[in-house]
Amino acid sequence: MNTDEKMTGDLFEVDKRLSLKPVVDFNRYLEAAFGAGPCTCVRCVAGNGDETGYEFQHTFDFQGQTANRRFASTAGSDVLLMLKKVWLSYTKAELPLSGVLALETLKEFVEPQWHKRLLPLLVASGLVKDVEGELRMQPQAAG
Repeated sequence: MNTDEKMTGDLFEVDKRLSLKPVVDFNRYLEAAFGAGPCTCVRCVAGNGDETGYEFQHTFDFQGQTANRRFASTAGSDVLLMLKKVWLSYTKAELPLSGVLALETLKEFVEPQWHKRLLPLLVASGLVKDVEGELRMQPQAAG
């Protein structure tokens, strides 16, 4: 098999589910979920960026780049809606709304450059909680 044949063969091995509209939309959502720089909400400004006592994180460090969560589009209900659509489209099954979240399955349809944003968004939105190393769906956020 020559080089051209190998390259053409690789094209057919790409998972076609990755081009589905909900998958593409979810990756765009992850890209837009955070803004550049630290959070500038009233609480963060008044506290000079000290997030002590916050239930959910506002400012994040993604490999040396400071970012803030865009609250207007990343509430638990917003994240859940996007996640339910992409999960159904990609897996052909309903997203389990309780129990352990299958993060590895999520990473299958999230572009590698957005992997670092996935867990912070899920936790900061209140959709999942880290319980002894397991990511558990939060029924109150799912309701």
